[in-house]
Amino acid sequence: MAGAVLLCAPWLALSQSHSVGAPWLVAILTGAAILGAAFLLSWAAELIQVDVSQALALALLALIAVLPEYAVDAVFAFQAGRDPAVAEEGYAIANMTGANRLLIGLGWSSIVLVAWWRHRARSVRLDRAQVLELGILLVASVYALSIPLKGELNLLDTLVLVSLFGVYTWATARAPAEEPDLAGPAETLARLPTRSRRAVTLALFGFAALVIFLAAEPFAHGLVATGAALGIDEFVLVQWLAPLASEAPEFVVALLFVWRGHASAGMRTLISSKVNQWTLLIATLPLVFSLGAGALGGMPLVPRQQQELWLTAAQSLFAIVLIGDLEIQRWKAAALIVPFVAQLMLPPQIGPINTHVAFTVGYLSATLVLLLHPRWRAAIPAWVARSRPGSATTAPRAVRH
Repeated sequence: MAGAVLLCAPWLALSQSHSVGAPWLVAILTGAAILGAAFLLSWAAELIQVDVSQALALALLALIAVLPEYAVDAVFAFQAGRDPAVAEEGYAIANMTGANRLLIGLGWSSIVLVAWWRHRARSVRLDRAQVLELGILLVASVYALSIPLKGELNLLDTLVLVSLFGVYTWATARAPAEEPDLAGPAETLARLPTRSRRAVTLALFGFAALVIFLAAEPFAHGLVATGAALGIDEFVLVQWLAPLASEAPEFVVALLFVWRGHASAGMRTLISSKVNQWTLLIATLPLVFSLGAGALGGMPLVPRQQQELWLTAAQSLFAIVLIGDLEIQRWKAAALIVPFVAQLMLPPQIGPINTHVAFTVGYLSATLVLLLHPRWRAAIPAWVARSRPGSATTAPRAVRH
């Protein structure tokens, strides 16, 4: 915890001075501050499960999970509403799509690879209750494929995605209560007396929220200015560097679960985060854009943004179908991480070939091949059976040896 606070301290001190330094310095210090605040938020989010009702905890956890990403995205969306030139740059879409693709390409695959390295597990088997998250993600991903066709992210998309998030929250709140599985600082703080624990939880929330409020806008500006100064594509910096700072705590928490032999819990953490970002986070962008523009309306999407959304939706759809049988083997982890890394390494255009379009077609083709396979066709009715009220549940198994 002291380390997380120290990550925030340099920017808190520098932000009070009249001169904050070069853009690259601002980007580094604010990125470190957001990273530290995100760790504090993750521990507070775990702690709050001890003290409030399950339904309230779920609602708060869902909002907390996307707060660092939302803070940066909100800055870009608000600025896009105020300035059409900023809207054409598409930074809000860049940050959102980067965060979502990181969760799957790097996050989901890392769970399996670490479980194999640490416990020699051949696969990770998911809890059957996760058909809820996968079902919501499946619907959201299919719907997301249609968004670029409209040429904008509008209030209808907000309504649809918020509704999906509402269904997810309502259904999860009705699930049987479980004891929170705490780890690290949260586990230690949970042993404090009730009054002290609640005070610490509120302090963590308040401090982290203040840091994110003070750092989000300078971080966004610093990234863009640094890219321009160094001749680096600002879109790429916003898409990959910003999510790395905000997603790191979730990755660390999930991998700690794997390290302790609870790989299914780690996977559930990242899948739930994907649900939050793929529904609630996207849904807020048209609202913040409208606030910046001073009138209700949609956020326009230029061709590059449309391609990013298609690629992200196609990757999500492929990943959901791939793990539809609720088991992730090493070859599936490779199927997630290899094309993700390849897409990062390749330039956007190779001769007449647009690599984003090529990977989108590749993901969709692979999804179709999976759906035609008997094993994956059989998984669909199994999803329905497992999601019926009163269906039997089994304790999650962390790893399969």
